[in-house]
Amino acid sequence: MPGQRLARGVARLLRSMDHAVLTEFVPSRGLRVDVISMGPKGEFWIVECKSCRADFMGDRKWQGYVEWCDRYFWAVDCDFPTDLLPDDTGLICADAYGAEIQRMAPETRLAGARRSKVMRDFARVSALRLQGLTDPEAFSGAAF
Repeated sequence: MPGQRLARGVARLLRSMDHAVLTEFVPSRGLRVDVISMGPKGEFWIVECKSCRADFMGDRKWQGYVEWCDRYFWAVDCDFPTDLLPDDTGLICADAYGAEIQRMAPETRLAGARRSKVMRDFARVSALRLQGLTDPEAFSGAAF
């Protein structure tokens, strides 16, 4: 899938910046972000990957994601018509193998209670995914 390839390149970029990265993260019921990362100082970045104009035009939820991070970015391939993207968001040019920040997103710091919730959920999802990799049967109902 094109969006997953972009997410992989974005994840590689963020890891090179010492961020911990999760894909397909749900910060709140009804929202699912493509990529969220926690930086070395505890800052949260959300990156939405858009593979084409129609993918962007059909996205009605993205503005709800902004309140769940300190910085919000779009990740697109280098042929994407970037004039469609809001100027007050970050921009990353990506492919399946890497990415580059073209425009840094403005910082809007999360409130303390919101940051605490995101951090707890980020840690829980990370731990559950790691356990699923090391012990897949733990999630099958076979283990007690």
